[in-house]
Amino acid sequence: MPCPKVTKGKVLIRTSCSLVSAGTERMLVEFGKAGWIEKARQQPDKVRQVIEKIKTDGFLTTFEAVKNKLDQPLPLGYCNVGKVIAIGEGVSEFRTGDRVVSNGPHAEVVSVSANLCAKVPDSVVDEHAAFTVLGAIALEGVRLIEPTMGECVVVIGLGLIGLITVQLLQAHGCRVLGLDPDRNRVDLAKTFGAEALQITEGANVITQTEAFSRGHGVDAVIITASTSSSEPVHQAAQMCRKRGRIVLVGVTGLELSRDDFYKKELTFQVSCSYGPGRYDPDYEEKGHDYPIGFVRWTAQRNFEAVLDMMEMGKLDVSTLISHRFKIEDAQKAYEILTNDKGALGILLQYQPEGIQQKSTITLAHDRAIKPGQAVVSFIGAGNYATAILIPAFKKSGARLRIIAANGGVSSLHAARRFCFEEATTDADYVLSDPETKAIVVATRHDSHAPMVIRALEADKHVFVEKPLCLKNEELEAIERTINERPHLLLMVGFNRRFSPLITKMHSLLANLPGPKAIIITVNAGIIPKEHWVNDPEIGGGRIIGEACHFIDLLRFLVGHRFTTWEKFELSSKNSDTATLQFSFEDGSTGTVHYLSNGHRSFPKERVEVFAGGGVLQLDNFRILRGFGWSGFKSMRLWRQDKGQMACAKAFIEAIEKGGSYPIPINELLEVHRITISLK
Repeated sequence: MPCPKVTKGKVLIRTSCSLVSAGTERMLVEFGKAGWIEKARQQPDKVRQVIEKIKTDGFLTTFEAVKNKLDQPLPLGYCNVGKVIAIGEGVSEFRTGDRVVSNGPHAEVVSVSANLCAKVPDSVVDEHAAFTVLGAIALEGVRLIEPTMGECVVVIGLGLIGLITVQLLQAHGCRVLGLDPDRNRVDLAKTFGAEALQITEGANVITQTEAFSRGHGVDAVIITASTSSSEPVHQAAQMCRKRGRIVLVGVTGLELSRDDFYKKELTFQVSCSYGPGRYDPDYEEKGHDYPIGFVRWTAQRNFEAVLDMMEMGKLDVSTLISHRFKIEDAQKAYEILTNDKGALGILLQYQPEGIQQKSTITLAHDRAIKPGQAVVSFIGAGNYATAILIPAFKKSGARLRIIAANGGVSSLHAARRFCFEEATTDADYVLSDPETKAIVVATRHDSHAPMVIRALEADKHVFVEKPLCLKNEELEAIERTINERPHLLLMVGFNRRFSPLITKMHSLLANLPGPKAIIITVNAGIIPKEHWVNDPEIGGGRIIGEACHFIDLLRFLVGHRFTTWEKFELSSKNSDTATLQFSFEDGSTGTVHYLSNGHRSFPKERVEVFAGGGVLQLDNFRILRGFGWSGFKSMRLWRQDKGQMACAKAFIEAIEKGGSYPIPINELLEVHRITISLK
């Protein structure tokens, strides 16, 4: 597949060795093989979300959304070792040729955030270094119990992480007792100097741990087991002394008994992966490190600490290696993983010198090329592109030429699924392709403006998913660029105005005299503050990122220019819950209630128009009703239709047949100028 692209804050690594994480990857593989019913049983919370979506959006729309989600590929693996072959902008701590560990997946070449990499000491061989990330998971669990010399600690579950945890606890000067049902793992723990017991059915482990703690109860328990049962947590509570500590590193049921914890005043904590910084976009994606004076042990510094332990001989992982496979035999490795529950460290080995770093892959497709057919290439292969945009353009009759994404997995998967001719991780290759006549930009918001300008300068028509840009200076640059190229089309994915129900509403309003009052209610729902859309530099916030849809819809339904606009926020701390008010040249008024404080069981979008003694009400792009409206009562659709298909078709027809912009350029610029002022 295409070699990944090295981007800002990342390093490109040519892999020499990677470790299969037995617990996590076995669980993922088994989930992937499960049927729909079994997947539903394993994720009851997702089932509830699906049922609520069916109620609001309809069965067919929900079915396609679920199908697309389950179709998305998930690269396995996160324990990678290799050499740096390229460095992204802003990375200063690594050099080309450095041998590093990272949380990259199983692949010959990976692109990884610099904060999730660490240099490997010369004396640590690659096979041992491959255990670093798992070691950091174990180390973070150890750090959370804050062990002191002489304490007695129980480790429940002696898989890879459990056996590493045993060694790290002993390095802290603790007495360690390991528990596991597998005799071989118990014996292995003993070779590391720990006491260890095989858990058999009916065995009284509480009595045995009582003896281990000299009758006091253990100081702490680290649970590294993987099971749906809550029994490990219950047993851990029974083992502990008063005010003991329990840390969950693995995966277990969490039906906690208050009585277990209340009488002893126990503390219970769930450990998060490799340590502070994990899942924090500022740390992982933007490269912002935590000050060492305030956060001594981040994910990266935990990597370094584990490597230091290996270098000093305090952590031995050589005996944890049970299997080795070449990467081309990876399927055999996963057969071992799923069929042999006793397997421990499964290593995948690579031949790095023989790798061809191709950024573009050509796929063979038998297709008839029609004269005058619009030739379209995509930049961006995220969820919205694969679920909505690409299917819409394919059904519109466009010839799908190239798809580009930073990751090779996503670009190749989309290319195979939708029959693109080529998949690439090089956007420049798309822009310079002589056959491509139109570019669809479906990347993150901050890249829209520069990509639109580059595509126009490359003499390509452009369809860009909203928003067009985030800043006024970007809007001015786009306006200058398109004005210099009047033969090109520029369109933003304002699909709502192309919905059949909106088209009907527009026709009903067309000949109606007098001003209109339009109210649009958007039950947007809350998204986490750390989501990239909420980042002012990347996503621009939800007003510019999504509310622009409804500002454009007002402009379309009224058919006149805006005269005034104002934003009223519900809270200064919550800018994505706001009321936007507008007035128009013909005296009409428009209100957009963009709300994140509602409930998802309520329909997401409602449009109401009061005009000429009647009312039109559109619910969630499925039902349009008329109240007191002469000659019209209602119009219903079998499925929700927000106009994406018609929007793409209008763009393709404008390219193939010529003619005016599907959305007038002056309206696109006007809507974005106002939206930027309201964000």
